[in-house]
Amino acid sequence: MVKLMNATIINYRRGVRTQHNYQYLIEVDDDKYNSKEKVSELLGKTVTFKTSSNKEIKGKIIHTHGNKGVLRARFEKGLPGEAISQKVEIK
Repeated sequence: MVKLMNATIINYRRGVRTQHNYQYLIEVDDDKYNSKEKVSELLGKTVTFKTSSNKEIKGKIIHTHGNKGVLRARFEKGLPGEAISQKVEIK
């Protein structure tokens, strides 16, 4: 059985002068995943974002970001701007 987890899109992956529109920073809503070691278990899993018209945009967790349990996910298609601060599912 596949366990579903919820997460929140925080922001784009970005630098001072650059912004990567296909990579997003994602924070898992579960308190268990609050360190780099814990979230590294989720690498390679699938992330799904559902639009308001029930379309699904799929992505993949590619790397950790920082030491506080934030993940980087790459989506096959860019998400709309209003996707920031919305929920996604990790399968």
